[in-house]
Amino acid sequence: MNIVPLTLRDVRVVEPRVYSDNRGAFLETWNEQAYADLGISGPFVQDNLSVSCKNTLRGLHYQVQQAQGKLVRVVRGAIYDVVVDLRRSSPQFGQWTAITLRAEEQRALWVPAGFAHGFLALADDTWVQYKVTDYWAPAHERTLAWNDPTVGVSWPLAQGEVPLLSAKDAVGAALLKADHYP
Repeated sequence: MNIVPLTLRDVRVVEPRVYSDNRGAFLETWNEQAYADLGISGPFVQDNLSVSCKNTLRGLHYQVQQAQGKLVRVVRGAIYDVVVDLRRSSPQFGQWTAITLRAEEQRALWVPAGFAHGFLALADDTWVQYKVTDYWAPAHERTLAWNDPTVGVSWPLAQGEVPLLSAKDAVGAALLKADHYP
């Protein structure tokens, strides 16, 4: 496996070794020891699968207690995956980074606890699978506004285009009013 750091400290892309031949391909999507050697460890307690149509925006989500680390992989389609640092003690507080993940590339994104996470589906019938390090806790779940100008995420949307949002995601909190991590 190869690890690629992104602009936010601790957020990484994992490029697995893919074995391909005339029958297709094989790769390990999770190997506890190999990931631990890369500094990514669980325990992972829950696997989630999200299916989205094109231009669905999910996020930017985080939990203020029972904070979750997430290992995100696209199984079908493609996403523009965004991470925002919400650690008040971080010199990168409020900064964001993004990467396009495509199923055919088999890369995974490691999002440690302390960050808001969200994505925009770039294709219809996009499947995103992610492992999390703590259970979903609705009472502690928060949403950072996807379009907060203070954060300034540059989503790949056409001029004036509005993404498909859940009711919860449509009313996310601005960075300066949102709950943060220490």
